Amino acid sequence: MTLLGGVLALLPFVPNVEVPPEFILPLVLPPLLYAAVYRTSWRQFAANKRPIFLLAVALVFVTTAAVAAVAHTLVPGLGIAGAVALGALVAPPDPIAATTVAGQLGLPRRLVSILEGEGLFNDVTAITLYHVAIAAAVTGTFSVPAAAGELVLSALVAVLVGIALGWATNKLALFLGDATLQTGLSLLVPFASYVLAEELKGSGVLAVLMTALYLSSGRAVDADDVQGRLVGQSFWSIVDTLVTGVAFGLIGLELAVVVGPVSGRWNELLPAALAVVAAVVVLRLAWLLPASWLARRLHHRKDLDEDIPLNWRETTVVWWAGMRGVASVALALAVPLHVEGGKSFPERDAILFIAFAVVLATLVLQGLTLPWLVRKLRVQSDSALEREQERRLAMRCVKAARKRLREIEEAEELPEEISEALLRRAYDVGARISPEIVDEERRETHAKRATRVKKIHRLNGELLSAARHEIMAARGEAGTDPEVCDRVLHQLDLRSYRD
Repeated sequence: MTLLGGVLALLPFVPNVEVPPEFILPLVLPPLLYAAVYRTSWRQFAANKRPIFLLAVALVFVTTAAVAAVAHTLVPGLGIAGAVALGALVAPPDPIAATTVAGQLGLPRRLVSILEGEGLFNDVTAITLYHVAIAAAVTGTFSVPAAAGELVLSALVAVLVGIALGWATNKLALFLGDATLQTGLSLLVPFASYVLAEELKGSGVLAVLMTALYLSSGRAVDADDVQGRLVGQSFWSIVDTLVTGVAFGLIGLELAVVVGPVSGRWNELLPAALAVVAAVVVLRLAWLLPASWLARRLHHRKDLDEDIPLNWRETTVVWWAGMRGVASVALALAVPLHVEGGKSFPERDAILFIAFAVVLATLVLQGLTLPWLVRKLRVQSDSALEREQERRLAMRCVKAARKRLREIEEAEELPEEISEALLRRAYDVGARISPEIVDEERRETHAKRATRVKKIHRLNGELLSAARHEIMAARGEAGTDPEVCDRVLHQLDLRSYRD
């Protein structure tokens, strides 16, 4: 999408895309963050607090300082506040780009967890630093105590807003009941959380993160809401794909807007951009190597339950997966056009050019070569461990179903044949997840039964398909109410879905 957008930006008949800076962050980040956070859990973040702190907090501060020093030295006229803003907006690796590529490559789950945790929390850290730097550049004043107080207050407000909105959303979703209304509500929630926190001087990104974590927690999820969960997952998969595609396409389309104003300053800005790219990439590796070594030493010593790279090959993959993307572009485009007094923001064009250079260099170069690197280093997921986890979960499913069956038998009298049938179904629940949990004889019986069920399901699908085609044909006939046909077709679709 980025490369395609760049090609379109070079075509003379394609109009330049100019999005007002104040709309970039509220429109792009909330749905992307919400979808990414909803796929994880609070326990995962809690268990990985040390790797997340090293990558998402400490590394963001170090990268911001290094980039600010390089940019302030090489770009005349770029003040310290502007240089810090540039450092903050290129510091956070993009969680969407990294986890999308990582998921397709079959990386170990612990590495994906590290990239997810880093990508989400470093956005919070970097965006807060960015806002402080932008405020200093716009007003011309900066106070360390005031900035520290603003950071603490911003985080506190965001946490309170995020949890409160998550609680209110959960109660409202239970009241609505209907899966369609619940899914529509979920689309509004990340925007509401972001805007409300920002209006109250809090971190909108952290508020969205807390809201999503609350709603994905066990106490806010109805295990029996099957339709709501399936509809919501399908809907957010589509939203995530569309918004991500538009955002990465926007990176390419904005090239004409970014490159045009600095066309006469190539000799000055190109070396500065290359130096910043080198600082971002090299510093990440220089930080990860000792940090990963320290994490492994502490992990073995204290046997902590956290996800860390287990060797230098996994550390190298985590390093090369540090691609910059949507968040960096959104922050760069959100740099104000003017400061107080009406003057232009100092070197805004240079900030945008360097930021886009970092994004393109890391996103295109690292993104396209990461699959090759993973194959070369032979870093793959531990399929045996995943199968073992599936087996344990399957056993828990069987035990839970058998326990509930015993409770039902104590509460009401069931014929023996029904009890036996239900007991077989309890085993089938687990066997479908992990066939290894049953013995050889039961496995063969289950396989035969599964083959018979599949055949019945296939033939039943043929019958329902014939019925659907007949209703679709009737829908176009004179004298037939299309709304009635749609209701009948919906019932057939539900029957196919249940079978």
